[in-house]
Amino acid sequence: MHSAGRSWLLLTGFILFYIIYLLFGALVFSSIERPVEDKLREDLDALKQEFLNQSCVNAASLERFLVKVLTANKYGVSVLRNSSFSSNWDLASSMFFANTLVTTVGYGHNTPLSDPGKVFSIIYALIGVPFTMLVLTACVQRLMYPLVLAPVGRLQRSGMEPRPATVLHFLLLLVLVVLFFFVAPAAVFSAVEMTWSFLDGIYFCFISLCTIGLGDFVPGTQPTQKYRSLYQVAVMVYLFVGLMMMYLLLRTFHKMADLHGLTTLLQLPRCEETDLDEEREPIVENGQRNPTPPFVTGKEDGRPLEPGSQLTYNTINKG
Repeated sequence: MHSAGRSWLLLTGFILFYIIYLLFGALVFSSIERPVEDKLREDLDALKQEFLNQSCVNAASLERFLVKVLTANKYGVSVLRNSSFSSNWDLASSMFFANTLVTTVGYGHNTPLSDPGKVFSIIYALIGVPFTMLVLTACVQRLMYPLVLAPVGRLQRSGMEPRPATVLHFLLLLVLVVLFFFVAPAAVFSAVEMTWSFLDGIYFCFISLCTIGLGDFVPGTQPTQKYRSLYQVAVMVYLFVGLMMMYLLLRTFHKMADLHGLTTLLQLPRCEETDLDEEREPIVENGQRNPTPPFVTGKEDGRPLEPGSQLTYNTINKG
């Protein structure tokens, strides 16, 4: 119990440090990029006023104006009257950028304007991407028992054969992930983002949770959007939890493929037998292993079976 409590404490510390790391990145990005953005906005406004004050427009001035407008638009600063009132590098937007950077989603709607910002992006991602993967892995390991191992064991104890039980469980998990992380969020996005259809929402969810991040659809980019900062934070939480569930789904499919011989057939790496211990305790836990196996079978004395006799994805009899 002491070891389990310590592991949960360490995992909580990792998650809190991850949030602090995002806040730190947001503050740095905001302090570096916002002054450059403001200067670019002022230059654009001055150029626009100069253009409007001209009594006669020549080709050279028009070309210079268009080049400046296109360059500013590339960095998220628009010349339109009602499009640039809100900064792309306020705290919430900067934190959203930091989140897309360390999760490798990378929409590309905002990019560093300055050389110091580009250098910091490299350093920040070098540390943040592996750490994000570590946090996701630790969270998935904690979810393997309640969402994968325990349900499969319950199906087997109800009388189902091992292979049909794993297939049924994977299909149920897949349906739940699709409903709660694709369909439901798509409905919310299509309602909040006035220019998005339901299909656009599904498309955005898929592109984001697969970390493709094309950037053609990015939520929370409208300056006049109500509660824009809160909305961006909510999208960040959705992206993290959604990536975690996608990772869990992939691990579940990998274990099912091991059981059905697909990895052997395709000559792919198998989930090792040591995954049993890995799923029973998080990667951050130090100390002695928890002797309690993941499945508790119906022995009369209530004690679990020995580790070698448990029914799991890796130890199930394939016959």
